[in-house]
Amino acid sequence: MDITAPRFTDENAAREHLESLMWPEGPFCPHCGSVNAKRLPPQARKVTAAHPGGSVRHGVIQCNDCGDQYTVTVGTVFERSKVPLNKWLLANHLLCASKKGISGHQIARMLGVTYKTAWFMMHRIREAMTPANPAPLGGGEQAVVEADETYVGGKAKNRATRKPAAKKAVVALVERDGEVRSFHVANVNAKTLRPLIVTNVHRSAHLMTDESGVYTRVGREFNGHSSVNHSASEYVTTGGFKHSNTVENLFSIFKRGVIGTYHHLSEAHLGRYTAEFDFRYNTRKLNDHERSDLALQGITGKRLTYRRTDKLAA
Repeated sequence: MDITAPRFTDENAAREHLESLMWPEGPFCPHCGSVNAKRLPPQARKVTAAHPGGSVRHGVIQCNDCGDQYTVTVGTVFERSKVPLNKWLLANHLLCASKKGISGHQIARMLGVTYKTAWFMMHRIREAMTPANPAPLGGGEQAVVEADETYVGGKAKNRATRKPAAKKAVVALVERDGEVRSFHVANVNAKTLRPLIVTNVHRSAHLMTDESGVYTRVGREFNGHSSVNHSASEYVTTGGFKHSNTVENLFSIFKRGVIGTYHHLSEAHLGRYTAEFDFRYNTRKLNDHERSDLALQGITGKRLTYRRTDKLAA
């Protein structure tokens, strides 16, 4: 997809593209749910004390039932943003098309916004990438779901203080030839991992892990449980069934994104970064254009304010 396409350079074209995705059958009032609406042309608003200029911006629609006015961004992560909509769509496309992510500073330079704005924009887009009600992985007796954990964080020898690095744990569940769910957990133990696994993996699936004892008990709750002993240099068994290479490959891309692009991930926002990599993995069979449009379809009902985001980072 050419990044000089009209929707990436013209705000009205961006709005029309977003409307075609969000309202394929016409405008839908976010206040009352009515489809009975009319578009207000610019300069159609009556001059009042609240609106002394008497102007209506492009894209404003008035509901004929409740009387409220709205645009396609109301009730979405783009609501009340002063950043032009075409820049939002370009940022979304760049993040969806970059296999190992794209830094906030790079987005700020390319879009001509401040780093603070770019940082917040990217977190909003990651919020849109987060699935609302994902179905459990591995439905079916032939399904295999691999589970493993990894740690991200700098090495102590590379830190100026030489203090032990604060490692952050990420647990991933990957269905072979299917989707992935990744989570940040404070501690890797059987007590914290069991709720994640039993909630996100169908009991009919075969659970595949390494030799870690944290998976032993929960493995009995599934159709089967196999493990490979990495400490004994066992990585794949004869026949190729017993291995955790799928989840290891996922971690390799994630860590390259951390090391080469983001460098440092705040623990408060680590879950959003994993959602970003999960989204790209789960849509790996789509092209960049299709993946970007799918991300845009997830913007509804996920309002994220800067105050809420900044508070988490504090």
